[in-house]
Amino acid sequence: MAKSIYITSAEGHSGKSAIALGALDLLSRSTPRVGVFRPITRSATERDDILEMLLDLDGVDLDYDQCRGVTYDDVRADPEAALATIVQRFKAVEAACDAVVVLGSDYTDIASPTELGYNARIAANLGAPVLLVLGGRSQLDQGEQLGTTTSRTPAEIVATATTALTELAHGRAHLLATIVNRADAEHLDEIVAAVAAITPDTPVWAIPEDRALVAPSVRGIMRAVDGTLVGGDPELVTREVLSVVVAGMSMVNVLPRLSEEAAVVIAADRTDVLLATLLANASGTFPRLSAIILNGPFPLPEDITRLIDGLSSTLPIIATDLGTYETAVRVMSARGRIASDSRRRYDRALALFGRHIDPTVFADVVGIAHTSVVTPLMFEYGLIERARADRKRIVLPEGEDDRILRAADTLLARGVADLTILGDPEVVRSRATELGVDLADAQVLSPFDPELVDRFAKEYTRLRAHKGMTVERAADTVTDVSYFGTMMVHLGLADGMVSGAAHTTAHTIRPAFEIIKTRPDTSVVSSVFLMALADRVLVYGDCAVIPDPSSEQLADIAISSAATAAQFDIDPRVAMLSYSTGESGSGADVDKVRAATALVRERAPQLAVEGPIQYDAAADAAVAAAKMPGSDVAGKATVFIFPDLNTGNNTYKAVQRSAGAVAIGPVLQGLNKPINDLSRGALVQDIVNTVAITAIQAQGE
Repeated sequence: MAKSIYITSAEGHSGKSAIALGALDLLSRSTPRVGVFRPITRSATERDDILEMLLDLDGVDLDYDQCRGVTYDDVRADPEAALATIVQRFKAVEAACDAVVVLGSDYTDIASPTELGYNARIAANLGAPVLLVLGGRSQLDQGEQLGTTTSRTPAEIVATATTALTELAHGRAHLLATIVNRADAEHLDEIVAAVAAITPDTPVWAIPEDRALVAPSVRGIMRAVDGTLVGGDPELVTREVLSVVVAGMSMVNVLPRLSEEAAVVIAADRTDVLLATLLANASGTFPRLSAIILNGPFPLPEDITRLIDGLSSTLPIIATDLGTYETAVRVMSARGRIASDSRRRYDRALALFGRHIDPTVFADVVGIAHTSVVTPLMFEYGLIERARADRKRIVLPEGEDDRILRAADTLLARGVADLTILGDPEVVRSRATELGVDLADAQVLSPFDPELVDRFAKEYTRLRAHKGMTVERAADTVTDVSYFGTMMVHLGLADGMVSGAAHTTAHTIRPAFEIIKTRPDTSVVSSVFLMALADRVLVYGDCAVIPDPSSEQLADIAISSAATAAQFDIDPRVAMLSYSTGESGSGADVDKVRAATALVRERAPQLAVEGPIQYDAAADAAVAAAKMPGSDVAGKATVFIFPDLNTGNNTYKAVQRSAGAVAIGPVLQGLNKPINDLSRGALVQDIVNTVAITAIQAQGE
């Protein structure tokens, strides 16, 4: 039976969806099949945003309709029948999962005490212990300034907790733990102590307020005002809106009222105020805004539209037909939500949860047992955790690429590594602000920094003196971002480098060959892909660097790949692949693999290695029993060494596309210090994974 937790709160707007996201994240690290269930939704026809957001999380593989119970109308019509339906539908989800996060109702249609009591009954009937979420902030009253609330005192939180505990007990629900969410950051310990005094037998945690999580996004405000995007960069609609400025005054009075990350409401016929606001946002001497909302059924004059186009502003401009008052009310009533298309909110929510909830205690409380199965998501989480355990500094040379900036935001928020980003600092930070990503903790460095260019040029001249290098030529060479980043690694200013999102593989690794060079015991630089299958992780090498390795090079690749596997907690059992198994075949290609296998056994006698061997005999126990009985590797290989690049590259792509494996890499090996290449089609998550891998490699230096 699956382990389940029921997340509920004593009132609305406590932020329990963020808690559910964090709980799913933690469970996914150690549990192969994690499910979500929403017992009560508002409507049978309109999709539940929170349920959709949770189902979009990596590792949750269930259909929307499968994961919902009944509606509020069903509960009002017949509470007992609704409860029976909830239990029936939940059991189907439970049967398909190892752990299920159940998210209680949202306090939108039933009085709070009654609703909490009904949630308690649901939890008791599902056999799911309750993770109680208490709000650390007062409720936002209609008409109040956007984003403003007041902190609750420990005594006020205890009063809410006492009422909630009474309802849970009355409903026969079992309390698992308590989280005070959106708590006053300056009094977290007091709050935990106060609540723990009335729940001495269960854990209590407190998570502080984060304005960016509760603030609405530009997209959320656009939806609230029934607006359309008529200008600016569509990529920026995920930015948060921290305040609202209603520009119902002259231009000179609007400008001093602009504030950081504000949405400015402007009547569409006040083109003077519109242009002044756009210029202020672009000037660099005024706060950076999140959006402009043009209200009223007034089309912009053609000349004004042409003028705005000429400004090339990226600031989102939203048009709505609503009047000023209605627009302002709707904007200020909009609330933030963690949406699947806002990676920044995901990352901030997960980072907050991870910093304040002890994962070991949480897993123990929920009762999740360790499993030998390793899913792609579990492996990726493991990479992040290992990198965080001993943070290294990684240089990212491609600061002009939005994917790099978004990945940097994720890496910094989750504490994966310290980062240096190359590029013009003003341009990089300005674009980061536009994207709504936080690079405050990153070092942004110009590759034309005169002091470093001089230092790097002298060192590069020394390294390449045998090639006739001069300081003047070297000074020009090292301003190339790949050379600049590689020199940082060489001189210890960074522990590793990740590049290639906007550059070729050759452009990324050529400086490494010249400057970092290969390890003394390795003749070649090669690569592996970490192939995360449904239940385990394999190592494929070489699939990216050496076209036709000799026997000696193939042996190097095998030994390096085994070392890489061990570095990522994969027990290396090496299969030297060929079209023949054992002594059954002959020919130059088979002989090359046979000779390479002998070299591996000679140079690394501690390694479990078999070759030549066919892929099926290496991977399938039944085939291995027939073709190579008694082998320590056949049927259970974890490291697959391909005889040439053609075979390796095609095989990894075939497995990736046909078997649904997650291919992480290429991971370069054999260099003195870690340099890794990205695909030019890399996604943000690919960059995050590669940085984590590079940081782990640096830990072993």
